[in-house]
Amino acid sequence: MKGKTLPKKDQRLLRVGVLGCGPIAQAAHFESCTKARNAELYAICDVADDLRDRMAATHAPTRSYTDYDKMLADPELEAVIVATSDAFHVAAALRALQAGKHVLCEKPLAVRIEDAESLRAAVKSSGLTLQVGHMKRYDAGLQAAKAFIDGPMGQMVALKAWYCDNTHRYAMTDAVQPLMVTSKKARRPSEDPKADLDRYYMLAHGSHLVDTARYFAGEIVAVDARQLNRAGIRCWFVDVEYANGVLGHLDLTVAVRMDWHEGFQIYGEQGSILGKTYNPWYFKSSDVDIFHESDGATHRVLGADGHFYRRQLEGFADTILNGAPQSGANIEDGIASVRAMVAIAQSVRLGQPVRLADVAGGL
Repeated sequence: MKGKTLPKKDQRLLRVGVLGCGPIAQAAHFESCTKARNAELYAICDVADDLRDRMAATHAPTRSYTDYDKMLADPELEAVIVATSDAFHVAAALRALQAGKHVLCEKPLAVRIEDAESLRAAVKSSGLTLQVGHMKRYDAGLQAAKAFIDGPMGQMVALKAWYCDNTHRYAMTDAVQPLMVTSKKARRPSEDPKADLDRYYMLAHGSHLVDTARYFAGEIVAVDARQLNRAGIRCWFVDVEYANGVLGHLDLTVAVRMDWHEGFQIYGEQGSILGKTYNPWYFKSSDVDIFHESDGATHRVLGADGHFYRRQLEGFADTILNGAPQSGANIEDGIASVRAMVAIAQSVRLGQPVRLADVAGGL
C-alpha cells in the first residue's frame, strides 16, 4: 500500500518569519511553516547567533536575522510568529503590526490585562490579522464538539473541563519531541517565569483550559476559585458563570500522579459530549464521543490529522491570503483569556467570587 505524503504546497504561500528559536519554535513552529500547504518559513530571528545559525542550517529559511527590526523591515516578509517568552509577546506583536505584518502570537497574549488591551487599537487601525496561539481550537475532536454545540445539541446546560499535567510528562515528551537546542546567549525575561509557580502554571496551562471553556460555552462573566497546594500538587477548582447562563466548572491541577489527564464533559438539550485530550506533543486529536438523543447513538470523529500547530498556521494563512473568516482565537479572545486568568487568581486571594469586568492588572 503506497504511503500518503503531505499535501502539495499551494501556489501562493504566506511568507512567515519566526521570532525566537527556543523550545516552542523548535517543537512546533518551524515544522509547521515547512509543512503547511499555504505558508513557508521565510525568515527566522534570534539574538543568540549560535542557536539561530543551527536552526537556519536545520530548517533552511530564506533569510536569517539577529535584529528583529531588520526582519520587520524586509518587504518580502508578510507575517510573524511571536515565539518568545510571555513577557515579550505584547511588544513584539505591536512592533510587527506597526511594521505592517500580520501576527500569530503564542499564548498567553500577555501577562497583564492592560498590556493585552493595548494591542486592540493597533489591530483595528492596521486592518491586519492578529491571532493568538490557542492551537487546541484546531483539534479535530474539539472542532466536532463545537459543530454539535452550534447545531443539533440545542441549549447547553453545563460544561466541566479539566487540564491536569502529570509527573511523567517530561519522560513522555522527551521521547517524541526533537532534541531541544539551547544557548547561553538567549534573551531571557528580567524575572524568572518559574519563580512563582502559581503564576507560571496558570499562564502556561490555565490559558489552554480557559480558552477551551470559552470556545465551547462562550463569554465568562464571573469566577469563584479555590486553590490548594499540597504534597507538591497545585490544584485550582473554579466555578464559572457564563453570560448565557450555562453552569461551569474548571479543574487545573499540576501535577497529577497518573497519566496526562485533560478533557471535558458537556450536557445539552439534545445530547451530550465527553472528550479526552492527549498530551499535545503526541499530535493526536482528542477522543470526543458525541451522543445524539435523536438516534440514540454515539459518534466519534477520527481526527487523523492531529498536527494542531500546522493546522493553526494554515487557518491563519487562509484568513490573510484568501479572506477566510478567522477560525482561531482573535484579539478579543486573547484579551478575555488573560482577564479570566487574572480573575481566577484574584478570586483565590480574596476567597470570594470575582466578576471579570471588575479586574485589572496581572497575575
